[in-house]
Amino acid sequence: MFKTLDDLPDSQRLLVRIDANSPVEDGEVRNNRRFARHAETLRELADAGHAVAVLAHQGRPGRDTFVSLEQHAEILSEHLDREVRYVPDTYGEASLEAIDGLGGGEVLLLENVRMVDEELADRTPEAHAESALVETLSGEFDAYVNDAYSTAHRGHASIVGFPRVMDAYAGRVMETEYEANSAIQQREFDGRVAMVLGGTKADDLIGVMERVEDTVDTFLMGGIVGELFLRAAGYDVGYDVEGTDFFDEQWAEQEETIRELLDSYGDRIRLPVDLAYEDEAGDRAEIAVEGVEKETSFLDVGSGTVEEYESVVADSEAVFVKGALGVFEDERFADGTVGVLEAIARTDCFSVVGGGDTSRAIELYGMDEDDFSHVSIAGGAYVRALTGESLVAIEALKR
Repeated sequence: MFKTLDDLPDSQRLLVRIDANSPVEDGEVRNNRRFARHAETLRELADAGHAVAVLAHQGRPGRDTFVSLEQHAEILSEHLDREVRYVPDTYGEASLEAIDGLGGGEVLLLENVRMVDEELADRTPEAHAESALVETLSGEFDAYVNDAYSTAHRGHASIVGFPRVMDAYAGRVMETEYEANSAIQQREFDGRVAMVLGGTKADDLIGVMERVEDTVDTFLMGGIVGELFLRAAGYDVGYDVEGTDFFDEQWAEQEETIRELLDSYGDRIRLPVDLAYEDEAGDRAEIAVEGVEKETSFLDVGSGTVEEYESVVADSEAVFVKGALGVFEDERFADGTVGVLEAIARTDCFSVVGGGDTSRAIELYGMDEDDFSHVSIAGGAYVRALTGESLVAIEALKR
């Protein structure tokens, strides 16, 4: 296993990698739960008297979200209730001067690490360890802390290079995310295990289903993925109508696999019995899938489906959630996602909710995170943990 903050010596100068990648709207960085989670790690380190310099990324080159981290420093300062100093440089003279003046209990945020070409270079960990970024910054610190679980599947310089040349530790987010998200592969459950699968990407979820078939007793399907499975089951849904491009391409790529899963898993796969759509008055309307002819977009599962899924959840010892069952950002079509999440919150089961935006529904609709065993802030890394695939950041820390 990897070392954690519990193993960290006193009075260290630390380089801490977090994932503060956030939505950017009209040039404004949105505050989200990633800041709050990573702030807990940074607060613990600063309160213990460590000198902390932070590496993080925002967006990718060429995208509108590729901006500096100046606003991130302001948001982190609010969460930490202490100043997080920002320097518009990553490993040049300005950053080295700021690092040199860093005292115990202070926090410094370096510039967007993806503004360094070496960060995203396609290299081995050994080659990343020899990059100017790693060689320069590693000499300024006693140890490296990786708290960026959301990027644990990325073989980037700031993720896999530093552990090659420095003492390396997992931060609290990295530690708790890894333990909770890998539970489906590493824990044994005496009772039934259910998995809620929704969202837009069929290939991700098919990979998950195939890797957890020996653990999961019931798959509860929804979202675009649920429609594709309904199509394979013979219902007149799961294809594109005017204005959509979610279904037909995925169907062409995944039809054979989806049909095989339906055939081999049988009643372990629970499909929606009704779907919701926007009627001519702009209101939510529902229709049974039996005999339906798709003429408009379906935006959520129906109330009958929610009732059936709630029953499965109530009878489960563990429930894992990957993906939303509908367009929950629109309150009219949040019934499926919110209804199932509330059912999970009411039970005494082991529960993990993840998959990028899905966990946002908990905050958006006023649910309490403490009612769930774990709410993940990861997307791609969460999927890989569910399937048991190795994560390069974890392997680097273990090494």
